[in-house]
Amino acid sequence: MSGKHLAALLPQQGGTLSVQERTTPEPGPNDILIEVKAVALNPIDYYQRDFGMPPVPLYPAVLGCDVAGLVAKVGSNVKTTPPIGSRVIAFASAFYQDGKPDYGAFQQYALAQSEVVIALPDSISLESSAVLPVAVLTALTAYTTVGIPIGTRYSPEDEQAILVWGAASSVGTLAVQTAKSMGFIVYATASTKNHAYIKQLGADAVFDYKDSDVVSQIISAVTNDGVNLHTAHCVVDGGLQPTLDVLKATKGDTPAKVTHSPMLPEGHPTLENTEIKFNFPSLDKKERDDHFHDCFHGWLAEGFKAGTVVPSPPAQVEGQSLEAVDKALDTLKAGVSCKKIVVSI
Repeated sequence: MSGKHLAALLPQQGGTLSVQERTTPEPGPNDILIEVKAVALNPIDYYQRDFGMPPVPLYPAVLGCDVAGLVAKVGSNVKTTPPIGSRVIAFASAFYQDGKPDYGAFQQYALAQSEVVIALPDSISLESSAVLPVAVLTALTAYTTVGIPIGTRYSPEDEQAILVWGAASSVGTLAVQTAKSMGFIVYATASTKNHAYIKQLGADAVFDYKDSDVVSQIISAVTNDGVNLHTAHCVVDGGLQPTLDVLKATKGDTPAKVTHSPMLPEGHPTLENTEIKFNFPSLDKKERDDHFHDCFHGWLAEGFKAGTVVPSPPAQVEGQSLEAVDKALDTLKAGVSCKKIVVSI
């Protein structure tokens, strides 16, 4: 490994990504240096590129957070990690690292803290696995945001249900998978063309959010099934009001909990005796790092071992180099359905 590598740098807010050379960093005590082989793209990437939101504290910046690759070097305090050269996936983001570009995904070598790096089974390709890190983290954080431990395991007798509004999105597909693993009965919304796929991932019933009577359809299904629905994950914009309309009819006297993955708009709708919170991990570093470890070394690693985690949605490879990332972000921005854009590096 040379002392330099290529990175798709963002020189300033609102610019285009430019492939330039950077100095390859040495991992800190708790870091793992990854030779990046594939990256998956997320809406946050083009929001940061185009609007500087969430805030980008340092320019030139390296964006991106979903990585699959090989272990290149390991920090001195990292005790349990796959050997050098092993295939791994990682949440390689500068967001929780003060914007330091050594940690961004869109480069040939990226740092990631050890809590968010795990070994990849031989049966899963690098490109398909790159879709997982952010979606897994976001889906699992939705529970802890409203006080539900990710170690929760309901039995069928508990009859605990959840509504996932926007299940065909990247996070939505993992919201379904995580909910199923926790024992929830899963009601979900998606376009009709994606219903069969969402059911394959574990949803018990899927409804077309475009139907004018979708709220009454869900309420009828919950009532007929005789289950307890007072928990919801609103994954996409525009889903909060219908989600609350469902809960108003299904929660009874039980306090309801709603996690909202997009930013909550000012003056958003509310519902009596219902907690509505923006999906975000703890601001306390120790709590956040422990949560990261539980998500990756706990839920995801255990799911890999059991063969129960499906990389979802399917990867749509848009290019084979860092030069392709900027155009691939435009493809994502134009809109995709039940696919995740991936670039091989």
